[in-house]
Amino acid sequence: MLIDQYQRVHDYLRISVTERCNFRCTYCMPAEGVALTPNGSLLTYPEISTLAEMFVRLGIRKIRITGGEPLVRPNIEHLCFELSRIRGLRELAISTNGFLLEEKLSALFHAGVRQLNISLDSLRPERFERITRRNNFERVVMAIRAAVQFQSGRGSGFDSVKINTVVMRGMNDDELLDLIRFGIELEQRAKRVTANPPAIEIRFIELMPFPGNGWNNYACVPFSEMRRAIELEYRLEAIPNAVRVRGPAKRFRIPETGTTIGFITTMSDHFCGDCNRLRLTADGMLRTCLFGSDEINLRELLRGGASMDTIESAIHAALALKWEKHPGAAELIQINDRDMVAIGG
Repeated sequence: MLIDQYQRVHDYLRISVTERCNFRCTYCMPAEGVALTPNGSLLTYPEISTLAEMFVRLGIRKIRITGGEPLVRPNIEHLCFELSRIRGLRELAISTNGFLLEEKLSALFHAGVRQLNISLDSLRPERFERITRRNNFERVVMAIRAAVQFQSGRGSGFDSVKINTVVMRGMNDDELLDLIRFGIELEQRAKRVTANPPAIEIRFIELMPFPGNGWNNYACVPFSEMRRAIELEYRLEAIPNAVRVRGPAKRFRIPETGTTIGFITTMSDHFCGDCNRLRLTADGMLRTCLFGSDEINLRELLRGGASMDTIESAIHAALALKWEKHPGAAELIQINDRDMVAIGG
């Protein structure tokens, strides 16, 4: 098992497959993009599969594919298929900005992906363009609608579809209720047209400090403030965490509609004490914390012919150094060494 010095069990691995992205979201990367790692230094699909098998053998039960934008990497569905076949892996998920999603829904489903996280930071096209620096609002919304209504030939579809919104004061913090209503409408539509509609969750994410994203205390809307604004119109009931592999969100249900709302409260109410996540970057670095700059180069170990026992020992050594909790925002701004897009979120 993957247990750190604070007795936290790690069963969730996020694997970034690319640093490339077809959006330029303000909270994630600069308008001009980032310096990309040469392709030869990125993990190949066979290398990712080899490392994933090792992590599952050590106790990982959920893998999420991230980026950059993972769907820009060619033949991503082939990697997903290989990962879904790993014995012991229970959940395979992917995070996407939705631009390429609709055309890949069937391929991803048949490759074993059952959970989708789709970014949508505004329901207003002009704001969407300001945040993402791309004019693709309609295409993303169409992909979301297609995802919640998707059915395979046997009538089954995705288990869950989560809509992720990074909330920024003065940018989109007045759209919380609109996004919830959008989620309610998605649920109602899915129930009418699909035999087994997915679980739909609207998730609000606190803005996190990364290089060049202009983070400040004012721009970051805390969970407590978001919850108060929502409870002016909807009653929220806390949902006990009964999922197979725990995620980072505080989850609530609107009892009148059954709609699920999640909050990622990284800055105002961190969840480090229950952290069960590890991250593998596209260039093969193992990170034990989104904000931690310490990395173990698993790519070089793998390509250098290191034994599986040696690589597993390196993983355990990295885990032994994992922080008890991440520092405050002022320190994070100083120590973050990578843009979020280069880590994988």
